[in-house]
Amino acid sequence: MPFPLVNSVASWFLKKRFHQIDLFLKYPNEVQNELLLTLIDSAKDTQIGKQYDFASIQNYKTFSERVPVRSYEDYQPLIERSRLGEDNIFWPTPIKWFAKSSGTTNAKSKFIPVSPESLEDCHYAASKDLLCMYLNNNEDSQMFIGKSLRLGGSKELYKENGTAFGDLSAILIDNMPFWAEFSSTPSSKVSLMSDWEHKMQAIVDETINENVTSLTGVPSWMLVLLNNVLETTGKKNLLEIWPNLEVYFHGGVSFTPYVDQYKSILPKKDFKYYEIYNASEGFFAIQDKNDSSELLLMLDYGIFYEFIPMDNYNTPQEKIIPLSEVEKGINYAIVITTNAGLWRYKIGDTVRFTSLNPYRIKISGRTKHHINVFGEELIIENAEDALKRVCKKTNAEIVDFTAAPIFMEGKEKGAHEWLIEFRTPPNDINYFNELFDNALKSLNSDYEAKRYNNMTLNKPKINVARKQLFYDWLKEKNKLGGQHKIPRLSNSRDYLEELLQLND
Repeated sequence: MPFPLVNSVASWFLKKRFHQIDLFLKYPNEVQNELLLTLIDSAKDTQIGKQYDFASIQNYKTFSERVPVRSYEDYQPLIERSRLGEDNIFWPTPIKWFAKSSGTTNAKSKFIPVSPESLEDCHYAASKDLLCMYLNNNEDSQMFIGKSLRLGGSKELYKENGTAFGDLSAILIDNMPFWAEFSSTPSSKVSLMSDWEHKMQAIVDETINENVTSLTGVPSWMLVLLNNVLETTGKKNLLEIWPNLEVYFHGGVSFTPYVDQYKSILPKKDFKYYEIYNASEGFFAIQDKNDSSELLLMLDYGIFYEFIPMDNYNTPQEKIIPLSEVEKGINYAIVITTNAGLWRYKIGDTVRFTSLNPYRIKISGRTKHHINVFGEELIIENAEDALKRVCKKTNAEIVDFTAAPIFMEGKEKGAHEWLIEFRTPPNDINYFNELFDNALKSLNSDYEAKRYNNMTLNKPKINVARKQLFYDWLKEKNKLGGQHKIPRLSNSRDYLEELLQLND
């Protein structure tokens, strides 16, 4: 399709869509409440709808009093029945696809229902909105003269009992309109290869001769791919291979630990980075401005939001609030109700609101992935910001990291033990550790209080990981590629002990 025509079609869609976006920007709480009542009405004749008498629910208050908050474990029996082909359990439309998600490296997989409505009105709608926002902010974009290099999950769809499961990316690729194939690289055949290591080289071979103008994928795995591209071609940076490359759409893990490495292989002053916040359960937020670290919460994708302040999460005092009651700067766990039949479902992510008009967020971590053994409430956001600061000061580059507590023994104080794999290690690891400890203190007052005069916590212990340690660990667990993530912080030492053993 010629470039001017594509831009004019996109421009028409953009104007039409911006009217709808404007509606939820002006009336966010009304849009959310109306959406909730629509979801309830749609599902009133399902088994869950009848169980909680959805037909008589007229407002959020009744909904919140009547319908319990659930985790995946609570939902699993219903999902298993749905996977066996039973319909109308929690959503009226037959559900044929389930996104297999393990989050980090938990042995137990989750199977998240993906309804036709969530596919069209959430995941695909968000992809269009992302392009719309990008083009609105960059009117001279030449993105459509080339192809988008997409790096998705590595498993094909597995079919049984009339339903199918696989990575969300495999479901999205499998259901994409035929014309989308022409604007993407690699081909669907290569994208869906299951052997990650063979797939990597196949992607390199297929994309180095294409005119790639944009990148889409998880930062950690995309970096592995891009370094393979440079190694194969012998070039110093990506612009020597793809001179028209202009934007990277990223999500899945925090970009903070990787940003400097990307800038070194993409030395283009006006190169754009756009963050997205999506998961198997839905597409939640999009960066809607150039050079921003905030994400606009999308309120009309068939997802109703509630939030739990993390200071009372999983306690008898746990309080669940709607969007209209959130405050800026507080760490919240997200609860969602969706057009795929997830009702008041804890997704396990935490966010902070940076703006309430419109509602903009930053992802702050996972409900399970923090360290709070000594009352220090260390979250992933703190760790990544501290590491970024220290890497800048010491000219170090990090590939991956994880951390766990050193528990108190006798009179010995506790501490945090870190395992860090460096691409470029610091000259002096002790100096690095000192700077890191100070950075954590400046970012987290609870940590600073526990570190005061080594009252509760001794200074951190840092172990340097051998090359490819985390990659080998994931490979051993058959978790290479796609959405699989290293658990950054944990209250237990299980992950760390396995990795330390492999590091010997």
